[in-house]
Amino acid sequence: MVSAPLAKERVRLWLRLLRATRLIEAELRERLKADFDTTLPRFDVMAALDRQPEGMMMSELSRFLLVSNGNVTGIVDRLVLDGSVARTARNGDRRAFIVKLTEAGAAQFKAMAAAHERWIDALLADIDPEEAAHLAGTLRTFQSKWEGGH
Repeated sequence: MVSAPLAKERVRLWLRLLRATRLIEAELRERLKADFDTTLPRFDVMAALDRQPEGMMMSELSRFLLVSNGNVTGIVDRLVLDGSVARTARNGDRRAFIVKLTEAGAAQFKAMAAAHERWIDALLADIDPEEAAHLAGTLRTFQSKWEGGH
């Protein structure tokens, strides 16, 4: 059984992680809107597709992003209309689609990803590099225990 002080410290840690995540996420949302006229969910979809240049099935994409198929479908529909994403039927099956970044979408994402990296670096600039590596390692351990390492 976990001692009460240790349990309370872990709750404080979780709350600090949550607060930091929310603050950083809010700043990223503002910057993506201001600099690229886009949203964080669109950025996330494009980031997932950038990691899989051959494309992903819609169900894989929603699983990867931990959101519903309906949420992904709306975002992908808008990205298709913008010319950033191509959607094709898988093996002629009109119910199963593969989506991937277009050439224009890949170029757009490359610019957004570079800015995103600069923003994160600036937002976390006060964290010592060794401490950042330690925290990242600790969070990888958490991921492997609770998320199956995905």
